[in-house]
Amino acid sequence: MKCGSSLCTLNVGGRRFSYTAELMRRLPLSRLSRLLRCVSESELLELCDDYDSDSNEFFFDRHSEAFSFIMLYVQHGKLRFVPHMCELSFYNEMLYWGLESSDLQLCCQRRLDDRMSDALVHFFPEEELPRGADILESPWLERMRRTFEEPTSSLAAQLLASVSMLFVVISMVMLCASTLPDWTALEQQRIIEAVCIGWFTAECIIRFLVSRDKWDFIQRPLNIIDLLAILPYYISVAMTSLTGENSQLQRAGVTLRVLRMMRIFWVIKLARHFLGLQTLGLTLRRCYREMVMLLVFICVAMAIFSALAQLLEHGLDLEAGNHDYASIPAACWWVIISMTTVGYGDMYPMTVAGRVLGGLCVVSGIVLLALPITFIYHSFVQCYHELKMRSARCGRSLSGEFVN
Repeated sequence: MKCGSSLCTLNVGGRRFSYTAELMRRLPLSRLSRLLRCVSESELLELCDDYDSDSNEFFFDRHSEAFSFIMLYVQHGKLRFVPHMCELSFYNEMLYWGLESSDLQLCCQRRLDDRMSDALVHFFPEEELPRGADILESPWLERMRRTFEEPTSSLAAQLLASVSMLFVVISMVMLCASTLPDWTALEQQRIIEAVCIGWFTAECIIRFLVSRDKWDFIQRPLNIIDLLAILPYYISVAMTSLTGENSQLQRAGVTLRVLRMMRIFWVIKLARHFLGLQTLGLTLRRCYREMVMLLVFICVAMAIFSALAQLLEHGLDLEAGNHDYASIPAACWWVIISMTTVGYGDMYPMTVAGRVLGGLCVVSGIVLLALPITFIYHSFVQCYHELKMRSARCGRSLSGEFVN
């Protein structure tokens, strides 16, 4: 190797870069520094893809344009992303040469953080094969797991999903009908509810038994929702059997009504089969920062406008003032319905100053609510395309199964 006495040529993706050995030692790229410390060709080949001892040329099968941007950073001290290149791909090149995300400019660091959060956070993560013995899992068990977990993976999965959706619709219709004043089919309602709950329970138990990771199964949001939808029925049945249907225990009667109404969680089970509901859940999880920011905006504005409204409408004249604004908490309700432009009309300012304040409250509500909407909208579109691509992949496998 002649790298200590002559120019060293770096051939990165077919593009040549020539440097002296002394300059390469001073470059803040750990891979190049380690390259010059190698004492054998085998050590060199661990750091580069090939080496030509005659021309003292090191070959790297990497992105040449990304490396040129990295060298511009070495010369000028500013590192930015390559235009029209994925942020994660460029970050991978940085790690290869020995740079960190802290070397990027602040604007590019924010882009990288957003891109990594979008790529790594999933509301409905695809299960990965565990290492070790689980790779030898029987084919029928894997097929059953996909049938229950992925509604578009096969014809049997689609039929199972259709039946589950039918039971959800029936249970919701029965729940709504039971609140009618002249509803008399109580015995038929109990039978239908028992059948629906039996189906949901069997489905949940089978999915738990065929899952690869039982603890991960329990932690998933949709599985928690399933549990919340099923348990109230069994609790209400147990309490009814202990206290009686016409029990005089008022507290038990209220508890039973609350438990029955908790069956409304069955509607969320439709998220397993509808792409729109999945997109909504994934968007809410990814945009939790924007949602928190929106709540902070509303709370700050509500505190300011409610205090001013109470002062202008009631605080200046305690006897003849508007008693709807007798306290700041009461004025908070008016601020909320004004900022959201709902305006029920149950309370409204009567003084000129209060009406001017109401106009400012409405305008500020429109502005504050519109600020984070752009970020949430773009995240919703991105989540929709990601889930649509995943559904399309499952659909292609379904088409192949149908042809076979």
